[in-house]
Amino acid sequence: MTEVTLARAQAGDGEAFRELVAPYRGELLAHCYRMLGSIHDAEDMLQEALLAAWRSIDQFDGRAPRAWLYRITTNRCLNYLRGESRRPPTTSVSFQGMGGSRSDEPWWLEPYPDVLLDDTAPGPEARYDARESIALSFVAGLQQLPPRQRTVLVLRDVLGFPAAEVADILDTSTAAVNSALVRARDGLRPGGDPHDVPLPKSPADAAIVDRFVDALEHFDLDRLVALLTQDARLTMPPEPLEFRGPQAIAGFLQELPFWGRDLKVFPTRANNQPAFVYYVPDPRAPIWRAVGIMVLALEGDRIGGITRFGDRGLLARFGIPRTLPRN
Repeated sequence: MTEVTLARAQAGDGEAFRELVAPYRGELLAHCYRMLGSIHDAEDMLQEALLAAWRSIDQFDGRAPRAWLYRITTNRCLNYLRGESRRPPTTSVSFQGMGGSRSDEPWWLEPYPDVLLDDTAPGPEARYDARESIALSFVAGLQQLPPRQRTVLVLRDVLGFPAAEVADILDTSTAAVNSALVRARDGLRPGGDPHDVPLPKSPADAAIVDRFVDALEHFDLDRLVALLTQDARLTMPPEPLEFRGPQAIAGFLQELPFWGRDLKVFPTRANNQPAFVYYVPDPRAPIWRAVGIMVLALEGDRIGGITRFGDRGLLARFGIPRTLPRN
């Protein structure tokens, strides 16, 4: 950040302000996502935070711009979480009568496109690297923590801010930060720790995904079952249902409307995990129409988790079309 650019921004130059915040925009969006679990909400909160930063730019002395922006952004997210009751829980269950059990997965959970991931390295005190800290299971686990604990864990263990700096961001004491961090680490639910996530984009990773996609496209239940771990879990936010175990998951997939029909798969990545959009033929037009996104969690040479998202509005963030021509 140069003094000249800051002076221009403080004089009301919007382009200069955008130049000042551009290096931090990607990591701030990921920060909002970890805090809120939703890419829609993350984008909204980042916009609010940047607007607040623009309005207060004349009070900024130019020192530690990253910490200044994190302070504003973090507190915007906390304000949103304090009013979270304004966001009513889902009551619609589209898969009633298909078995399964009630899921404790946060209903507002959404996938984070890899194309938006920032390559900023975490601070030296971070416990998780950038890959681990965006894993879908970890973000879901964060949502189970009280907002203050969640915030401290993200700032300390994900971003690596020193305790004293976190205390300054949150207007509290270092002792309070350390206490909240201990409680947050203890409260992070099983499955929320991403340290066992395999390295992405490896040949082994790709081979597992290819076998799963091939079995799905050929509607081969036996091969699907063979690729799942014994404790595999399928969830589908915002639907409050889950299916556990290979047979339950295979039974659910078999009951979906697309089963046994033509199916087309478009690969992508979300949360540093393999994912794909699946399409079915439109009966009224020569096109493929997107049905949803599935994100896979790999465990060794098997699949331990499948998260299905049926909101086709998410596709634009992945740069993927809702329809494809049928040749």
